[in-house]
This record gives sequence, structure tokens and C-alpha cells, in this order.
Amino acid sequence: MTARAFPRHKTRRRSRTLLPALAVLVVVVVAGAALVSYLLWPTWPKTPVALDAPAIPVTVAGVLFNLPPAAIRANVQRLPGAHERIDLVFLWPSLLPPPADDHGGTTSTAISEDGDVPVPRTDDRFFVTIAGLGAVLAPAERLQTIYPRYVEGEATAGPDGLAVLPFRSGTPYEGEDLVYLIEKPEQFFVRCSRPVRMVPSTR
Repeated sequence: MTARAFPRHKTRRRSRTLLPALAVLVVVVVAGAALVSYLLWPTWPKTPVALDAPAIPVTVAGVLFNLPPAAIRANVQRLPGAHERIDLVFLWPSLLPPPADDHGGTTSTAISEDGDVPVPRTDDRFFVTIAGLGAVLAPAERLQTIYPRYVEGEATAGPDGLAVLPFRSGTPYEGEDLVYLIEKPEQFFVRCSRPVRMVPSTR
């Protein structure tokens, strides 16, 4: 029985012929990945969205919102597309965006006759934050399981079918009221801060 010897030069030729094809394949894959990354890479617009522009489409946690740019508080959030959160401010009770030349809602820009500095208004703003829940308990579950532990007394009837239920002092919601629809509280409920008298500044 004789052993057959296979020539080694044939194996070397095959390996050498595969190297260029493999190199071309690697170049094609890298070029394709670079092209896809370039096309899909998020870019910032060169000019910011004007405050008086029409509503822009914004998605938060997969939900689409059409928001007026003047109501968006942060400049970096005044961009269409997906965001982790959006911070908004509206005038109360009109629910319109504040004017572009507004500087905090002062009652007057001039000093009064008695020399007092005008006090900024804090009761004409409605602040809204839109964000995904993440690990936070759903609002409907908080209404049923968390809030009842911290309320005091019974709810009083408010306007337009609303009920107002105050939270106890010494709780995480101290100084707030729970406002909800009497008939269907799961459809609409909010926590509202009670108006607090501002302490005058010292001179």
C-alpha cells in the first residue's frame, strides 16, 4: 500500500487566488456600512426653527405631537423628529404659547410710584412635560394606589364637573391638589400646585 502525496503548490495557489476576492468583499462591506451610516446619521439644521413658525411634528415614546415652536421651552427641542422629552409652556387660561418677546410675564416693565420693583407673574403659566414612562408607575395606577394614601378629607366640587382633593401636609405632594373629573377620574386628572404668596425681596 503506497501513500499518495498531494502537491502543496496547488493549495498555495488556491489560497492566493482567494485573497483578492476576500479583500474586495471587505472593501464593499465597509463602504456600504459607511454609506448607510452617513445617510442615517442625525443632523442638526443650520438655522433654528423660528418661534412664529407653524407647528412642528415631534414624537415622544412613539407618540406623534404637532407642537407650536413658541410653546417649546428649550431651543434644542425646537426640532422635528424623535425626542426623549419635550418641555412646554402655555398661557393660562387661553392655552396659547407665550409671545416671543415675553420675558417672564412681569406685570409691568416700569417701577411703580412707591418705588417697588414689578413682581413677576407666576399664575399665568401652564407648564407641561411630555416624556415616556420608563420605570415610572403608570398614571392610572398612581391614581388608584398611590394618591389615596396622601389625600386629606374629602373632595370638593369644582367648576365644569371637576373635583378638587387636597393632599396632606408632610407628604411628598404637600401644597398640591388633585383635580379630576367626578364622573370618570381615569380620563382626566392632574396635580396642581396651590397659589403661594411670593416673599418680597430685601433691598
